[in-house]
Amino acid sequence: MTARIVTELGPWSWWVLGMLLLAAELLMPGVFLVWIGLAALATGALSLLLWDLAVWSWQVQALAFAFASVAFTLAGRRYYGRADIGSDEPLLNQRGASLVGRTATLAEPIREGRGRIRLDDTFWIVSGPDLAAGTRVRVVSSNGRDLTVEET
Repeated sequence: MTARIVTELGPWSWWVLGMLLLAAELLMPGVFLVWIGLAALATGALSLLLWDLAVWSWQVQALAFAFASVAFTLAGRRYYGRADIGSDEPLLNQRGASLVGRTATLAEPIREGRGRIRLDDTFWIVSGPDLAAGTRVRVVSSNGRDLTVEET
């Protein structure tokens, strides 16, 4: 059945395969099938040009498709793997770093270099110079869960 469909469609079978792969990418987004789908479309474009040539056998088409799949996948990974593509939320998973620069009131005094502040709904352990409870402080750095503060 598949052979009959490919025979009837001729070079357009690659286009159908490419469109099916691109549609599958829409249903299962993962930015992988799009590269294979583009390779099928590129093979389809070559098939439209070379379909009547004897050298354009199914084996050569399969090799062209495999080569194009690898080339498109590597190009896609290179493009999406670039370091200069920034995030609109660079500190999303670095909660402590996102607090640097914020001010708060000491919930507990800093004694012997350790105290606590409350920011939003969380109490944070802070380090800094000894200060009384109720003093306004600014977060100057973060090392994981430990915040360093200074008096404002």
